[in-house]
Amino acid sequence: MLRWKSEKDGKTALLIRGARRVGKSTIAEEFARREYVSYIKVDFAEASEELWEAVDNISNRDRFFMQLQFIYGVKLEERKSVIIFDEIQKAPKVREAIKYLVKDHRYDYIETGSLLSIKKNTAGIVIPSEESRIDMFPMDYEEFRWALGDTATVPLIKEAFLSGLAVGDAVCRKLLQDFRLYMLVGGMPQAVCAYLDSLNISLVDSVKREIIDLYAEDFRKIDPTGRATRMFMAAPSQLTGNASRYQVTSVLGRSQDEKEMKEIIQDMEDSMAVNFSYHANDPSVGLSLHADMSRYKMFVGDTGLFITLAFWDNEVSDNILYRKLLSNKLPADLGYVYENIVAQMLKAAGHKLFYHTWPTESGKHNYEIDFLLSKGSKICPLEVKSSGYKTHASLDAFIKKFASRIGSQYLVYTKDLKKDGSIVMLPVYMTPML
Repeated sequence: MLRWKSEKDGKTALLIRGARRVGKSTIAEEFARREYVSYIKVDFAEASEELWEAVDNISNRDRFFMQLQFIYGVKLEERKSVIIFDEIQKAPKVREAIKYLVKDHRYDYIETGSLLSIKKNTAGIVIPSEESRIDMFPMDYEEFRWALGDTATVPLIKEAFLSGLAVGDAVCRKLLQDFRLYMLVGGMPQAVCAYLDSLNISLVDSVKREIIDLYAEDFRKIDPTGRATRMFMAAPSQLTGNASRYQVTSVLGRSQDEKEMKEIIQDMEDSMAVNFSYHANDPSVGLSLHADMSRYKMFVGDTGLFITLAFWDNEVSDNILYRKLLSNKLPADLGYVYENIVAQMLKAAGHKLFYHTWPTESGKHNYEIDFLLSKGSKICPLEVKSSGYKTHASLDAFIKKFASRIGSQYLVYTKDLKKDGSIVMLPVYMTPML
Protein backbone atom coordinates (compact mmCIF):
# COMPACT_ATOMS: atom_id res chain seq x y z
CA MET A 1 0.00 0.00 0.00
CA LEU A 2 2.90 2.34 0.77
CA ARG A 3 4.46 1.47 -2.59
CA TRP A 4 1.18 2.28 -4.36
CA LYS A 5 0.94 5.64 -2.61
CA SER A 6 4.50 6.71 -3.42
CA GLU A 7 4.81 5.29 -6.94
CA LYS A 8 1.34 5.99 -8.35
CA ASP A 9 0.86 9.38 -6.65
CA GLY A 10 -2.87 9.38 -7.24
CA LYS A 11 -2.72 8.17 -10.84
CA THR A 12 -4.66 5.02 -9.90
CA ALA A 13 -7.12 4.01 -7.20
CA LEU A 14 -6.16 1.08 -4.96
CA LEU A 15 -8.57 -1.86 -4.95
CA ILE A 16 -8.15 -4.25 -2.00
CA ARG A 17 -9.80 -7.58 -2.78
CA GLY A 18 -10.31 -10.46 -0.39
CA ALA A 19 -12.73 -12.83 1.27
CA ARG A 20 -15.28 -11.54 3.73
CA ARG A 21 -13.96 -10.75 7.22
CA VAL A 22 -10.24 -10.76 6.41
CA GLY A 23 -9.89 -7.13 7.54
CA LYS A 24 -9.95 -5.14 4.28
CA SER A 25 -11.91 -2.21 5.74
CA THR A 26 -9.83 -2.12 8.90
CA ILE A 27 -6.48 -1.99 7.13
CA ALA A 28 -7.72 0.60 4.63
CA GLU A 29 -8.83 2.91 7.44
CA GLU A 30 -5.65 2.37 9.46
CA PHE A 31 -3.56 3.19 6.39
CA ALA A 32 -5.61 6.35 5.79
CA ARG A 33 -5.19 7.39 9.42
CA ARG A 34 -1.41 6.98 9.30
CA GLU A 35 -0.59 8.26 5.83
CA TYR A 36 -2.96 11.19 5.17
CA VAL A 37 -3.90 14.49 6.78
CA SER A 38 -7.58 13.54 6.61
CA TYR A 39 -9.81 10.85 5.14
CA ILE A 40 -13.44 9.96 4.56
CA LYS A 41 -14.61 6.36 4.77
CA VAL A 42 -17.75 5.83 2.70
CA ASP A 43 -19.42 2.56 3.76
CA PHE A 44 -21.85 1.58 1.04
CA ALA A 45 -23.17 -1.30 3.17
CA GLU A 46 -24.76 1.28 5.50
CA ALA A 47 -25.28 4.22 3.16
CA SER A 48 -27.63 7.05 4.13
CA GLU A 49 -30.13 8.75 1.88
CA GLU A 50 -27.86 11.80 1.78
CA LEU A 51 -24.97 9.67 0.55
CA TRP A 52 -26.97 8.14 -2.31
CA GLU A 53 -28.04 11.65 -3.28
CA ALA A 54 -24.37 12.64 -3.42
CA VAL A 55 -23.62 9.58 -5.57
CA ASP A 56 -26.28 10.71 -8.01
CA ASN A 57 -24.25 13.92 -8.38
CA ILE A 58 -20.90 12.19 -8.88
CA SER A 59 -20.50 13.52 -12.42
CA ASN A 60 -20.37 17.01 -10.86
CA ARG A 61 -17.23 16.42 -8.85
CA ASP A 62 -17.15 19.78 -7.06
CA ARG A 63 -20.64 19.17 -5.75
CA PHE A 64 -19.94 15.49 -4.94
CA PHE A 65 -16.85 16.33 -2.87
CA MET A 66 -18.63 19.16 -1.07
CA GLN A 67 -21.55 16.89 -0.16
CA LEU A 68 -19.21 14.19 1.16
CA GLN A 69 -17.43 16.69 3.41
CA PHE A 70 -20.72 17.94 4.86
CA ILE A 71 -22.11 14.42 5.36
CA TYR A 72 -19.03 13.15 7.23
CA GLY A 73 -17.92 16.41 8.82
CA VAL A 74 -14.40 16.07 7.42
CA LYS A 75 -12.35 18.69 5.54
CA LEU A 76 -10.53 17.18 2.58
CA GLU A 77 -7.19 18.67 1.54
CA GLU A 78 -5.98 18.46 -2.04
CA ARG A 79 -3.32 15.73 -2.54
CA LYS A 80 -3.24 15.18 1.25
CA SER A 81 -6.53 13.32 1.74
CA VAL A 82 -7.93 9.94 0.73
CA ILE A 83 -11.49 8.74 0.21
CA ILE A 84 -12.20 5.08 1.08
CA PHE A 85 -15.04 3.48 -0.82
CA ASP A 86 -15.88 0.52 1.42
CA GLU A 87 -17.93 -2.35 -0.05
CA ILE A 88 -17.54 -0.74 -3.47
CA GLN A 89 -19.48 -3.59 -5.09
CA LYS A 90 -22.69 -2.09 -3.72
CA ALA A 91 -22.13 1.14 -5.67
CA PRO A 92 -21.28 0.22 -9.29
CA LYS A 93 -21.91 3.82 -10.38
CA VAL A 94 -19.05 4.96 -8.12
CA ARG A 95 -16.80 2.16 -9.37
CA GLU A 96 -17.39 3.28 -12.94
CA ALA A 97 -16.64 6.90 -11.98
CA ILE A 98 -13.18 6.01 -10.58
CA LYS A 99 -11.66 6.78 -13.98
CA TYR A 100 -12.80 10.41 -13.73
CA LEU A 101 -12.10 10.81 -10.01
CA VAL A 102 -8.52 9.68 -10.56
CA LYS A 103 -8.14 11.99 -13.52
CA ASP A 104 -9.41 14.88 -11.34
CA HIS A 105 -6.38 14.08 -9.10
CA ARG A 106 -7.50 16.07 -6.07
CA TYR A 107 -7.51 13.11 -3.70
CA ASP A 108 -6.40 9.50 -3.46
CA TYR A 109 -8.93 6.65 -3.53
CA ILE A 110 -9.01 3.22 -1.89
CA GLU A 111 -11.71 0.68 -2.72
CA THR A 112 -12.46 -2.48 -0.77
CA GLY A 113 -14.70 -5.38 -1.67
CA SER A 114 -15.10 -9.07 -2.31
CA LEU A 115 -13.92 -9.98 -5.81
CA LEU A 116 -16.98 -12.19 -6.22
CA SER A 117 -19.40 -9.43 -5.22
CA ILE A 118 -17.54 -6.90 -7.33
CA LYS A 119 -17.86 -9.14 -10.38
CA LYS A 120 -21.55 -9.81 -9.76
CA ASN A 121 -22.35 -6.12 -9.39
CA THR A 122 -20.38 -4.67 -12.30
CA ALA A 123 -22.35 -6.19 -15.18
CA GLY A 124 -23.07 -3.49 -17.71
CA ILE A 125 -20.56 -0.92 -16.45
CA VAL A 126 -17.13 0.01 -17.76
CA ILE A 127 -14.50 -1.40 -15.38
CA PRO A 128 -11.89 1.29 -14.73
CA SER A 129 -8.37 0.54 -15.88
CA GLU A 130 -7.08 3.15 -13.45
CA GLU A 131 -6.89 0.65 -10.57
CA SER A 132 -4.00 -0.99 -8.77
CA ARG A 133 -5.12 -4.23 -7.15
CA ILE A 134 -4.00 -6.04 -4.03
CA ASP A 135 -5.30 -9.43 -2.89
CA MET A 136 -5.64 -9.75 0.88
CA PHE A 137 -5.54 -13.10 2.66
CA PRO A 138 -6.12 -14.24 6.26
CA MET A 139 -3.30 -13.38 8.66
CA ASP A 140 -0.23 -15.46 7.87
CA TYR A 141 1.89 -17.11 10.54
CA GLU A 142 4.20 -14.13 10.97
CA GLU A 143 1.24 -11.78 11.44
CA PHE A 144 -0.24 -14.23 13.95
CA ARG A 145 3.02 -14.16 15.93
CA TRP A 146 2.96 -10.35 15.81
CA ALA A 147 -0.54 -10.44 17.34
CA LEU A 148 0.90 -12.53 20.19
CA GLY A 149 3.64 -9.94 20.70
CA ASP A 150 6.38 -12.04 19.09
CA THR A 151 8.43 -10.39 16.33
CA ALA A 152 11.50 -12.65 16.62
CA THR A 153 10.33 -16.19 15.81
CA VAL A 154 9.59 -15.99 12.08
CA PRO A 155 12.77 -14.03 11.15
CA LEU A 156 14.74 -16.69 13.08
CA ILE A 157 12.88 -19.46 11.22
CA LYS A 158 13.84 -17.77 7.94
CA GLU A 159 17.46 -17.53 9.08
CA ALA A 160 17.48 -21.26 9.89
CA PHE A 161 15.91 -22.08 6.52
CA LEU A 162 18.43 -20.03 4.54
CA SER A 163 21.38 -21.47 6.45
CA GLY A 164 20.07 -25.03 6.24
CA LEU A 165 20.70 -25.54 9.95
CA ALA A 166 18.60 -27.85 12.11
CA VAL A 167 17.27 -26.16 15.26
CA GLY A 168 17.33 -29.33 17.39
CA ASP A 169 14.51 -31.68 18.36
CA ALA A 170 13.41 -29.85 21.50
CA VAL A 171 13.29 -26.42 19.82
CA CYS A 172 11.55 -27.93 16.80
CA ARG A 173 8.85 -29.42 19.04
CA LYS A 174 8.30 -26.01 20.64
CA LEU A 175 8.06 -24.32 17.23
CA LEU A 176 5.60 -26.97 16.03
CA GLN A 177 3.47 -26.56 19.15
CA ASP A 178 3.29 -22.79 18.53
CA PHE A 179 2.45 -23.39 14.87
CA ARG A 180 -0.35 -25.82 15.73
CA LEU A 181 -2.00 -23.07 17.78
CA TYR A 182 -2.04 -20.95 14.61
CA MET A 183 -3.60 -23.82 12.66
CA LEU A 184 -6.27 -24.17 15.33
CA VAL A 185 -7.17 -20.48 15.75
CA GLY A 186 -6.61 -19.56 12.12
CA GLY A 187 -5.86 -16.18 10.62
CA MET A 188 -9.27 -14.51 10.50
CA PRO A 189 -8.80 -11.30 12.52
CA GLN A 190 -12.00 -11.75 14.53
CA ALA A 191 -10.97 -15.26 15.57
CA VAL A 192 -7.48 -14.07 16.54
CA CYS A 193 -8.96 -11.21 18.59
CA ALA A 194 -11.31 -13.65 20.33
CA TYR A 195 -8.34 -15.82 21.27
CA LEU A 196 -6.25 -12.89 22.52
CA ASP A 197 -9.16 -11.54 24.57
CA SER A 198 -10.26 -14.82 26.16
CA LEU A 199 -7.74 -17.62 25.50
CA ASN A 200 -10.95 -19.64 25.21
CA ILE A 201 -11.10 -22.01 22.23
CA SER A 202 -14.89 -22.37 22.57
CA LEU A 203 -15.33 -18.63 21.99
CA VAL A 204 -12.91 -18.75 19.08
CA ASP A 205 -14.87 -21.62 17.59
CA SER A 206 -18.12 -19.64 17.90
CA VAL A 207 -16.59 -16.74 15.97
CA LYS A 208 -15.39 -19.09 13.24
CA ARG A 209 -18.83 -20.66 12.96
CA GLU A 210 -20.36 -17.22 12.42
CA ILE A 211 -17.89 -16.56 9.58
CA ILE A 212 -18.62 -19.96 8.00
CA ASP A 213 -22.35 -19.21 8.16
CA LEU A 214 -21.65 -15.91 6.40
CA TYR A 215 -19.68 -17.66 3.65
CA ALA A 216 -22.40 -20.28 3.21
CA GLU A 217 -24.97 -17.49 2.88
CA ASP A 218 -22.81 -15.73 0.28
CA PHE A 219 -22.58 -18.94 -1.74
CA ARG A 220 -26.36 -19.32 -1.61
CA LYS A 221 -26.66 -15.84 -3.10
CA ILE A 222 -24.49 -16.70 -6.09
CA ASP A 223 -26.08 -20.13 -6.51
CA PRO A 224 -29.65 -20.31 -5.17
CA THR A 225 -29.73 -24.05 -5.91
CA GLY A 226 -27.38 -24.54 -2.95
CA ARG A 227 -24.73 -26.45 -4.88
CA ALA A 228 -21.91 -24.01 -4.09
CA THR A 229 -22.82 -24.04 -0.38
CA ARG A 230 -22.87 -27.84 -0.24
CA MET A 231 -19.54 -28.06 -2.05
CA PHE A 232 -17.99 -25.58 0.40
CA MET A 233 -19.32 -27.39 3.46
CA ALA A 234 -18.03 -30.72 2.11
CA ALA A 235 -14.45 -29.52 1.53
CA PRO A 236 -12.92 -31.34 4.56
CA SER A 237 -14.69 -34.64 3.86
CA GLN A 238 -13.57 -34.51 0.24
CA LEU A 239 -9.93 -34.19 1.29
CA THR A 240 -10.07 -36.92 3.91
CA GLY A 241 -11.59 -39.27 1.33
CA ASN A 242 -8.09 -39.56 -0.14
CA ALA A 243 -9.42 -39.19 -3.69
CA SER A 244 -7.25 -37.67 -6.40
CA ARG A 245 -9.90 -35.02 -7.11
CA TYR A 246 -12.99 -33.37 -5.68
CA GLN A 247 -15.86 -35.82 -6.27
CA VAL A 248 -18.75 -33.55 -7.22
CA THR A 249 -21.26 -36.35 -7.67
CA SER A 250 -20.66 -37.66 -4.14
CA VAL A 251 -21.65 -34.24 -2.79
CA LEU A 252 -24.41 -33.21 -5.20
CA GLY A 253 -25.73 -36.69 -5.87
CA ARG A 254 -25.80 -36.75 -9.66
CA SER A 255 -23.94 -35.59 -12.74
CA GLN A 256 -23.97 -31.82 -13.23
CA ASP A 257 -24.02 -29.63 -16.29
CA GLU A 258 -20.36 -28.97 -17.14
CA LYS A 259 -20.86 -25.32 -18.10
CA GLU A 260 -22.86 -24.55 -14.96
CA MET A 261 -20.24 -26.24 -12.76
CA LYS A 262 -17.42 -24.24 -14.36
CA GLU A 263 -19.28 -21.02 -13.53
CA ILE A 264 -19.90 -22.15 -9.94
CA ILE A 265 -16.24 -23.14 -9.49
CA GLN A 266 -15.10 -19.78 -10.89
CA ASP A 267 -17.45 -17.92 -8.55
CA MET A 268 -16.22 -19.93 -5.55
CA GLU A 269 -12.62 -19.24 -6.51
CA ASP A 270 -13.37 -15.52 -6.89
CA SER A 271 -14.85 -15.47 -3.38
CA MET A 272 -11.33 -16.20 -2.02
CA ALA A 273 -13.01 -18.21 0.76
CA VAL A 274 -11.54 -21.34 -0.83
CA ASN A 275 -8.34 -22.23 -2.68
CA PHE A 276 -8.39 -24.55 -5.69
CA SER A 277 -5.50 -26.76 -6.73
CA TYR A 278 -5.72 -28.05 -10.31
CA HIS A 279 -4.28 -31.23 -11.74
CA ALA A 280 -1.25 -30.63 -13.96
CA ASN A 281 -1.51 -33.24 -16.70
CA ASP A 282 2.06 -32.60 -17.86
CA PRO A 283 4.14 -31.33 -14.91
CA SER A 284 6.55 -28.88 -16.50
CA VAL A 285 7.33 -25.17 -16.48
CA GLY A 286 4.17 -23.32 -17.45
CA LEU A 287 1.94 -25.38 -15.20
CA SER A 288 -1.12 -23.30 -16.09
CA LEU A 289 -0.83 -24.46 -19.71
CA HIS A 290 -1.28 -28.07 -18.63
CA ALA A 291 -3.91 -27.62 -15.91
CA ASP A 292 -7.00 -29.81 -16.12
CA MET A 293 -9.76 -27.49 -14.93
CA SER A 294 -12.13 -30.43 -14.45
CA ARG A 295 -9.82 -32.14 -11.93
CA TYR A 296 -9.21 -30.16 -8.78
CA LYS A 297 -8.96 -30.20 -5.02
CA MET A 298 -10.70 -27.62 -2.89
CA PHE A 299 -9.06 -26.22 0.24
CA VAL A 300 -10.57 -23.76 2.68
CA GLY A 301 -8.84 -20.37 2.52
CA ASP A 302 -8.27 -20.31 6.30
CA THR A 303 -7.23 -23.48 8.13
CA GLY A 304 -8.83 -22.33 11.37
CA LEU A 305 -12.15 -22.25 9.51
CA PHE A 306 -11.29 -25.60 7.92
CA ILE A 307 -10.90 -27.25 11.33
CA THR A 308 -14.22 -25.89 12.56
CA LEU A 309 -15.87 -26.97 9.31
CA ALA A 310 -14.39 -30.48 9.61
CA PHE A 311 -16.31 -31.02 12.85
CA TRP A 312 -19.29 -28.84 12.03
CA ASP A 313 -21.82 -31.15 13.70
CA ASN A 314 -19.84 -31.39 16.96
CA GLU A 315 -19.77 -28.98 19.86
CA VAL A 316 -16.30 -27.59 20.43
CA SER A 317 -16.01 -29.44 23.74
CA ASP A 318 -16.42 -32.69 21.79
CA ASN A 319 -14.06 -31.71 19.03
CA ILE A 320 -11.44 -34.45 19.11
CA LEU A 321 -9.49 -32.71 16.37
CA TYR A 322 -8.85 -29.69 18.59
CA ARG A 323 -7.42 -31.81 21.38
CA LYS A 324 -5.37 -34.04 19.13
CA LEU A 325 -4.01 -31.13 17.10
CA LEU A 326 -2.80 -29.30 20.20
CA SER A 327 -1.21 -32.47 21.60
CA ASN A 328 0.34 -33.47 18.26
CA LYS A 329 -1.54 -36.78 18.21
CA LEU A 330 -3.32 -36.46 14.91
CA PRO A 331 -4.19 -39.89 13.47
CA ALA A 332 -3.11 -40.53 9.90
CA ASP A 333 -6.59 -39.90 8.48
CA LEU A 334 -6.48 -36.31 9.76
CA GLY A 335 -3.36 -35.44 7.83
CA TYR A 336 -5.46 -33.38 5.41
CA VAL A 337 -5.31 -30.54 7.97
CA TYR A 338 -1.62 -30.13 7.15
CA GLU A 339 -2.33 -30.28 3.44
CA ASN A 340 -4.82 -27.42 3.86
CA ILE A 341 -2.39 -25.21 5.83
CA VAL A 342 0.35 -25.81 3.25
CA ALA A 343 -2.07 -24.83 0.47
CA GLN A 344 -2.99 -21.69 2.41
CA MET A 345 0.64 -20.68 2.96
CA LEU A 346 1.69 -21.32 -0.64
CA LYS A 347 -1.28 -19.30 -1.92
CA ALA A 348 -0.48 -16.37 0.39
CA ALA A 349 3.14 -16.48 -0.82
CA GLY A 350 1.95 -15.90 -4.38
CA HIS A 351 1.99 -19.44 -5.76
CA LYS A 352 -0.75 -20.91 -7.92
CA LEU A 353 -1.71 -24.38 -6.73
CA PHE A 354 -1.18 -27.51 -8.84
CA TYR A 355 -0.80 -31.21 -8.10
CA HIS A 356 -0.07 -34.35 -10.12
CA THR A 357 -1.16 -37.98 -9.97
CA TRP A 358 -0.25 -41.01 -12.07
CA PRO A 359 -0.73 -44.79 -11.74
CA THR A 360 1.72 -46.99 -9.89
CA GLU A 361 3.42 -49.83 -11.71
CA SER A 362 0.74 -52.26 -10.55
CA GLY A 363 -2.02 -49.92 -11.68
CA LYS A 364 -3.97 -50.55 -8.46
CA HIS A 365 -3.10 -47.25 -6.83
CA ASN A 366 -1.91 -43.77 -7.76
CA TYR A 367 1.21 -41.87 -6.93
CA GLU A 368 0.48 -38.28 -5.96
CA ILE A 369 2.56 -35.14 -5.58
CA ASP A 370 0.58 -32.77 -3.35
CA PHE A 371 1.91 -29.50 -4.79
CA LEU A 372 4.07 -28.41 -7.72
CA LEU A 373 5.93 -25.11 -7.68
CA SER A 374 7.45 -23.50 -10.75
CA LYS A 375 10.84 -21.85 -10.18
CA GLY A 376 12.85 -20.56 -13.10
CA SER A 377 13.19 -23.31 -15.68
CA LYS A 378 12.48 -26.10 -13.18
CA ILE A 379 9.56 -27.49 -11.22
CA CYS A 380 9.76 -28.24 -7.51
CA PRO A 381 7.65 -31.15 -6.22
CA LEU A 382 6.33 -30.98 -2.67
CA GLU A 383 4.85 -33.83 -0.66
CA VAL A 384 3.08 -33.27 2.67
CA LYS A 385 3.22 -35.66 5.63
CA SER A 386 1.29 -35.07 8.86
CA SER A 387 3.90 -36.79 11.06
CA GLY A 388 7.33 -38.30 10.84
CA TYR A 389 8.11 -40.25 7.69
CA LYS A 390 9.34 -43.69 6.79
CA THR A 391 9.00 -43.58 3.03
CA HIS A 392 8.18 -41.04 0.35
CA ALA A 393 7.40 -43.32 -2.56
CA SER A 394 5.49 -40.76 -4.63
CA LEU A 395 8.27 -38.21 -4.39
CA ASP A 396 10.92 -40.80 -5.27
CA ALA A 397 8.91 -42.01 -8.28
CA PHE A 398 8.29 -38.46 -9.48
CA ILE A 399 11.98 -37.55 -9.22
CA LYS A 400 12.88 -40.64 -11.23
CA LYS A 401 10.21 -40.05 -13.89
CA PHE A 402 10.82 -36.34 -14.45
CA ALA A 403 14.48 -36.00 -13.47
CA SER A 404 15.41 -33.49 -16.20
CA ARG A 405 12.62 -31.08 -15.21
CA ILE A 406 13.14 -31.03 -11.47
CA GLY A 407 14.84 -28.45 -9.27
CA SER A 408 14.56 -28.60 -5.49
CA GLN A 409 12.46 -31.36 -3.91
CA TYR A 410 10.65 -31.00 -0.62
CA LEU A 411 8.93 -33.20 1.90
CA VAL A 412 6.97 -31.03 4.35
CA TYR A 413 6.51 -32.78 7.68
CA THR A 414 6.51 -32.39 11.47
CA LYS A 415 10.18 -32.91 12.28
CA ASP A 416 13.35 -30.83 12.12
CA LEU A 417 15.03 -29.54 8.97
CA LYS A 418 17.36 -32.04 7.30
CA LYS A 419 18.19 -33.64 3.96
CA ASP A 420 17.46 -37.15 2.76
CA GLY A 421 19.55 -37.52 -0.35
CA SER A 422 18.39 -34.78 -2.71
CA ILE A 423 15.15 -34.22 -0.79
CA VAL A 424 14.87 -31.33 1.67
CA MET A 425 12.90 -32.47 4.73
CA LEU A 426 11.13 -29.26 5.68
CA PRO A 427 9.27 -28.59 8.95
CA VAL A 428 5.80 -27.34 8.12
CA TYR A 429 6.38 -23.95 9.76
CA MET A 430 9.07 -23.23 7.13
CA THR A 431 6.65 -23.56 4.20
CA PRO A 432 6.23 -19.75 3.80
CA MET A 433 9.95 -19.54 3.01
CA LEU A 434 9.29 -21.30 -0.29
